[in-house]
Amino acid sequence: MTESIALPLHMWRAGFDPAPELEALRDEEGIRRITTTLGFDAWLVTRHDDVRAVLGDAERFSNDWQSHYPVPGDPYRTEEEKARLRAGNLLSFDPPEHTRIRRILTPEFTLRRMRRLEPRITRIVEDHLDAMEKAGSPADLVSSFALPIPSLVICELLGVPYADREDFQRRTGRLLDLSLAPEERIAAQRESRQYMAELVAHVKSDPGEELLGMLVREHGDELSDDELAGIGSLLLVAGHETTANMLGIGTLALLRHPDQLDLLRKEPERVEAAIEELMRWLSIVHSGGFRMATTKVEVAGQVIEPGELVLCSLPAANRDAAFVPDPGRLDITRGAYGHMAFGHGVHHCLGAPLARMEMRVAFPALLRRFPGLRVVDPEAHFRTFHVVYGLTSLQVAW
Repeated sequence: MTESIALPLHMWRAGFDPAPELEALRDEEGIRRITTTLGFDAWLVTRHDDVRAVLGDAERFSNDWQSHYPVPGDPYRTEEEKARLRAGNLLSFDPPEHTRIRRILTPEFTLRRMRRLEPRITRIVEDHLDAMEKAGSPADLVSSFALPIPSLVICELLGVPYADREDFQRRTGRLLDLSLAPEERIAAQRESRQYMAELVAHVKSDPGEELLGMLVREHGDELSDDELAGIGSLLLVAGHETTANMLGIGTLALLRHPDQLDLLRKEPERVEAAIEELMRWLSIVHSGGFRMATTKVEVAGQVIEPGELVLCSLPAANRDAAFVPDPGRLDITRGAYGHMAFGHGVHHCLGAPLARMEMRVAFPALLRRFPGLRVVDPEAHFRTFHVVYGLTSLQVAW
């Protein structure tokens, strides 16, 4: 339960903003040792240039930390099961293993490939707007718009039956909810992996044109069944969680900043720059995941020893005055290209082109359809203990 778990500093928020304590850390010492929800300590890095340096250095800051640290709940899993659950998960590996899998996937996520999906994404968005309009005002924007659109897109891309969406959304919610006991989250991971393993077996018997079918047809001799299940599991979670939360909290941010909303309505060609600024300003992913120092290294004047863990605060880094002037101000005219909301380095988000396209279609369509869109519930319902920050609900009217 949340009452028994202390929220670590890198997850502290004040509405849309990083908590004042987190911003003070960035502006003063820049780095501090904190206790994480997993029970062990890590160095929290907060300044833009330092975060960029850590995330960009896969040689000195390894993603393969789970081989060295016992995660709570792991005693319930055998070493063989741990290895199987890690297989195919790009976030668990360093080059060259990471490079091998990413090289296979990258061609499927180029901007050119994503543009082929644009007509279908546009249809999905319009269908959900039609349903909202038919159901009438008010509506929960999260459940009726922000969550189902990216879920349907990633289902179609991967080849996951959309009828299964409620189950995988439930499992994902448990997996990423840090208020739950480690055993509950591990159980959700097991369920998710079992589901994907069964789907992979089905796809292998009859591969279609979706991403999993393509991987089986073109790379079946390079990828094990466990790797295929791991790739599918990661893309399914990452492909709907981040975009769904950006659509919800991003809409609220615009509604709370009517000058920026009016500018975007009047000049819709600014949508791409607006998305980059919203990504920077909100930074819904708290950190880039654990990194483990492989050698003695100095960050922000602090010596980090080999084997010590490092966390990077993306919200603090993206609100660093050394990166953009007046960083606490939402300003869609600047675009803020170079932010690290999608990460940085070899682990930069593979699905970033897809997420950008979904937002580029969805935000303008929502604002066009409901020019009088407004928030009904004045209290924003933020997800505090979640790996991906966002809203549990957003009641709107038009």
